[in-house]
Amino acid sequence: MTKPLTGTLVVSLDQAVAAPMTARRLADAGARVIKLERPEGDFARYYDDVVKGQCTHFVWLNRGKESVVVDLAKPDDRQLFEAMLARADVFLQNLKPGSLAKLGYPMEALREKHPSLICCSISGYGDEGPYRDRKAYDLLIQAESGLASITGGPEAPARVGVSLVDIGTGLHAYEAILEALIARGRTGDGADIRVSMFDAMVEWMAIPLLFGEYGDAPKRVGLTHYSVAPYGVFQTRDGSPILISVQNDREWNVFCTKVLGRPELATDPRFATNPARIANRPETDGLIGRYFGTQEVEALSRQLDDAQIAFARVNDVLGVLRHPHLRRVTVASPNGPIELPALPARFKGQEDPQFGPLPGLGEHTDKVRREFLG
Repeated sequence: MTKPLTGTLVVSLDQAVAAPMTARRLADAGARVIKLERPEGDFARYYDDVVKGQCTHFVWLNRGKESVVVDLAKPDDRQLFEAMLARADVFLQNLKPGSLAKLGYPMEALREKHPSLICCSISGYGDEGPYRDRKAYDLLIQAESGLASITGGPEAPARVGVSLVDIGTGLHAYEAILEALIARGRTGDGADIRVSMFDAMVEWMAIPLLFGEYGDAPKRVGLTHYSVAPYGVFQTRDGSPILISVQNDREWNVFCTKVLGRPELATDPRFATNPARIANRPETDGLIGRYFGTQEVEALSRQLDDAQIAFARVNDVLGVLRHPHLRRVTVASPNGPIELPALPARFKGQEDPQFGPLPGLGEHTDKVRREFLG
């Protein structure tokens, strides 16, 4: 199967998580991605050595790429870099703000020299504003964007348990590059794309910000929801936590009738509407908690399924590894095959795609030098 971006050349001067995520998605879609690494390698190779002696982050984010070691302070490596850019469709980078210009490659000059090149730069705060030169990492932006203030329980702000800012920023950059490739197909012109981690997270913070601007700023509520009730975790008799979500008054009626066996609660003024249930959340949660506490988890799950009430088990990581819906792909690496989660999007009528191996540091340096410099 020919992938959509087959024939597209991406030169990626990336490190850590955000830009490697963008580059990996381009590679997954068939692009040839040449990852330029410092002589010591992307520092995300060394966060840990959990996966057969290899780093979890690097394993996840760098399959299907070619690794080329360059030192852009050296004339020979600068020549190689310039030769690759002359043939590239996309140039991606997330160096510290200003670093590329200090090396003699300001983005404006690259675009002038290569009008069809699509350039994408990822930074913490973008090119404007008082924080433009500030370094940024995932957890710092979780704090700065307000995300941490609405994450966790009432006692303290908390970090989202995955690198949400990096991942979201990388995917925003990926979609912008795809848009630019489509536009270039019509006009022949490249693009200069700037994506900031702060902007990416503030976009995802739109609902809390709207509440803060026009209503009451949301508080940390743990595994519940500040604008929908009932939406939270309740313990069954055998100690299994079940998270339920009742999204509207029609579902509340069904839930009261078919699960709780108390149809009168559907029209009780304290609970009949979502605003009423929020105003009386302790009473709402209390009556649900008392009922769930009388039920075994398997029997209760069947009741909720039969009533078509949305619910979920509160799984831990090991529980997800045994989940019946978990799909995986196998990727080769220098230290042996690795199983990773499969891509979410599936194309009907097509087999799940295969992905290239994880590169060793500098594995493709000699081959790429011969190809581009002769």
